[in-house]
Amino acid sequence: MGVFSTTSRYSLAFLVMMNLCLKAMASESDIDFSFKNFGKVEPHLALYGDAEVNNHSSSIQISGSTNFSAGRLIFRKPINLVGANPRTMVSFSTYFAFSISGENGDGLAFVVLPVEFPLNIFDGGSMGLLRDRKIKFLAVELDTYMDKTYNDVNNNHVGLDIETPVSVKVGNLSSVNLVLNNGEKLQCWIDYEASGKRIEVRVSKFGETKPVDPLLFYYPLDLSQMWGDEKNGVFVGFVSSNGNSSQKISIHSWSFKSRMPPPRWMHSEPLDPDNVVEIKGEEGIRSIPKRSDCTSRVVLALVFGAGCGVIVAFFIVFVWIVVGSKRPVAPEELAGKGNEFEYKKFGEERAIKDGDGNGEK
Repeated sequence: MGVFSTTSRYSLAFLVMMNLCLKAMASESDIDFSFKNFGKVEPHLALYGDAEVNNHSSSIQISGSTNFSAGRLIFRKPINLVGANPRTMVSFSTYFAFSISGENGDGLAFVVLPVEFPLNIFDGGSMGLLRDRKIKFLAVELDTYMDKTYNDVNNNHVGLDIETPVSVKVGNLSSVNLVLNNGEKLQCWIDYEASGKRIEVRVSKFGETKPVDPLLFYYPLDLSQMWGDEKNGVFVGFVSSNGNSSQKISIHSWSFKSRMPPPRWMHSEPLDPDNVVEIKGEEGIRSIPKRSDCTSRVVLALVFGAGCGVIVAFFIVFVWIVVGSKRPVAPEELAGKGNEFEYKKFGEERAIKDGDGNGEK
């Protein structure tokens, strides 16, 4: 029992140390924060332009004080979207509750901006961004104004903007019976999966569960091409402008979480058409991976198997050393007493038998 308990303690300590090491590696890039309301000015948040805290509703009103109002709400600490390996991007998920009043303004956008973006400068650009400037940015817009300049489909849509206000993908909110600018509180989920290079956007009424199907889905989106060399990280937050209207836009709550992606061998990625060969046969057309792609998968599997083998072998040797070094030892006060007792007893019994025999003769 003593040997087993000692081995269990060593094994448990080994597993705990491995778990702490993995958590420490992940925490270098992971950021997790949540603001359930905004009853006061949070030290981790920065407000620019017309953005201000509305103590009455415990929210942050980003724009809407006057016509041509614009504002920004930014998390102060830069987010690192690149892991230790420059080719390893970090996934993120964000959730926020918002409301937009009934006028037709530019709406609201969740943005990812480079750290050199001039946050305190406004020049009348759409959505509270800057006009005519070559700045890398990613934006998920909740647009309530149909601007033909940017090929908007209507005045009630979600759009994905990559370095330009012209959306590369649009989701029509009218198709899910939602209206952005009726003053009702809504909620939005944005999920970016780095290993799959995809982004998903979901919107629903406040209090409802997260929809299963995304309103907007886009693939491939490789943020390493935009911010692979951004060693100082990027800013995340919200921008808004109301144009020539009195539209008011408020953020009621906000949470954000970044995370390192799992290893490639643990994650199923969308099929890449460039790595597929079509074969025509009697059963129709079948798609199979190219030989180069199969070879790389086999190599990865072999490397992973070898790594697991090394870990298992190390653990077996570790347990064998611990068990082998523990041998049962008799207590010092009992050493040698057992044999002496047996010897004396045998001698006494022999003497009695000899005595009995002589008496009979």
